[in-house]
Amino acid sequence: MAEKQIEELIDKVLIELGYEDCFLVELMVNNTKVEAFLDSDESVTYEKCRRISRKVEEVLDEELWLGEKYTLDISSAGVGRPLKFKRQYVKNVGRKIALKTETKKWEGTLTEVKEESIIVLAMVKDSNPKSKKKVEKEIEIAFDDIKESKIKVSF
Repeated sequence: MAEKQIEELIDKVLIELGYEDCFLVELMVNNTKVEAFLDSDESVTYEKCRRISRKVEEVLDEELWLGEKYTLDISSAGVGRPLKFKRQYVKNVGRKIALKTETKKWEGTLTEVKEESIIVLAMVKDSNPKSKKKVEKEIEIAFDDIKESKIKVSF
């Protein structure tokens, strides 16, 4: 029960603080430990996380949903966490992405986000059966088919 309350609380705090560009990606509540991972259409700064954390703590301290002793960690989802929402894909157009569907793994550049799918520019086997070459091709993948996707960091 506390998990749903905390999720609603974080959403309310984001609006209160004027951080409508931020959104909750994942919330993990384990007894008295709360970990909230946020993403944003712009960026999730340390200052934003600090201000959100203070506001959430005020309510948790007052309402005692987790008792008097608890740990609260609010942070950016970070580049290594899987993408879960369409708006995360939009933010990452032009970046390298690795994703899995039920039947295949893809790696390439996220080039476009459509209403129900994404377009990835990936290296695929040439359609000529005699060729062993790989060619660059745009692959359309429906959101419903994506099992997991992560942005690849390149240096």
